[in-house]
Amino acid sequence: MTTLLEMAQVLAPRLSAIRREIHQHPELSFHEYRTAALVAETLRSLGVPVDTGVGKTGVVGHLGETGPVIALRADMDALPIQELNKVEYASRVPGVMHACGHDVHTTCLLGAAMLLRDLVLPGQVRLLFQPSEEGMDKEGKSGAMRMVEEGACDGVSAVFGLHVHGSFPAGSVICADGAMAAAMDNFRAVILGSGAHAAYAWEGVDAILLASQVVTSLHTIVSRRISPVNGGVISVGIMQGGSKENNLAERVELRGTIRSLTPAVRETLFYELDRACQISKVLGGDYELNIRRGYPPLINDKTLTELVRRVALDTVGPDAVYERPPELGGEDFSFFLQQAPGCFFEVGVQAPGQPLRPLHSPHFDVDESVLPLGAAMLAGVARAYLGQVQVP
Repeated sequence: MTTLLEMAQVLAPRLSAIRREIHQHPELSFHEYRTAALVAETLRSLGVPVDTGVGKTGVVGHLGETGPVIALRADMDALPIQELNKVEYASRVPGVMHACGHDVHTTCLLGAAMLLRDLVLPGQVRLLFQPSEEGMDKEGKSGAMRMVEEGACDGVSAVFGLHVHGSFPAGSVICADGAMAAAMDNFRAVILGSGAHAAYAWEGVDAILLASQVVTSLHTIVSRRISPVNGGVISVGIMQGGSKENNLAERVELRGTIRSLTPAVRETLFYELDRACQISKVLGGDYELNIRRGYPPLINDKTLTELVRRVALDTVGPDAVYERPPELGGEDFSFFLQQAPGCFFEVGVQAPGQPLRPLHSPHFDVDESVLPLGAAMLAGVARAYLGQVQVP
């Protein structure tokens, strides 16, 4: 019996051409017009009904007409990074490149559509081509949030997504039970003092000194206020204040990020951050704190992760299936997982003998042999979930 992977390998030249077309014409968040048009045109050529303009620039394809609905997701946006790779398919857009593999994700999902359209499935497959995973619009909403709001997950019983991983060898599949990626929240704190001449410092309240105490305190939150087995971190990325060498600063602005792996830890970190800022009041000053909620933690369903693992074992064999611990990066696939249980898994893309190319690097690239594998995995997961014969 011909396997899905063997069927996908026949598509390799076409998938490579699609990936390179997308890679050469990267588009930033909520500006994926050319990419969305390519996706819609490709799906229509396969006879797949298409909805466009979902979540601003997203595309939704529909396979099947009756039965349970499964969703497969790929993100389409690029990053504001100047590509430094010297390859024929390098980005033609100055200052923009696919440095996170979204061109691969989109291509793999199109490949999955090519495989699935010829199968008789006891259910429906909804293909979610999502804009803006890397950023939010002026209202603080990412592409996943916009698509969910517009009904892209209505009636879906399970949702799956794929991402590349540059630290694992090409041809491998990586799974993670439970928490896989962190909640990603930002904060802005303004520490308020009162100005004075530096020669008469006792006549004022030094906001820089207050802010220093706050920063020291908030860096003890993770080590003393949450269990070490629960992931979390608070980082201050910006500290700005003062206007002259011999004046006490009246205000200092702190900006940073909060990462957590569970909803409970997330709320604890919010509470403790506010308590840390209260030190400024104890020392005679005041503060203003604003926490901007971002992506929630990405928590895979245990049963569906096992389904993905079984498909991976059947597709690439036990030596190429890896487990990994949670990481504190953020991923807005988590919004889909709030609508239905699912699993987000990864495919290794590091070419043999090549140096490590981390995500978001201007040198990031992939071994294109993974394109058929990604397509086969997405199609195989859909087929396995919908109760077809076991993937050979």
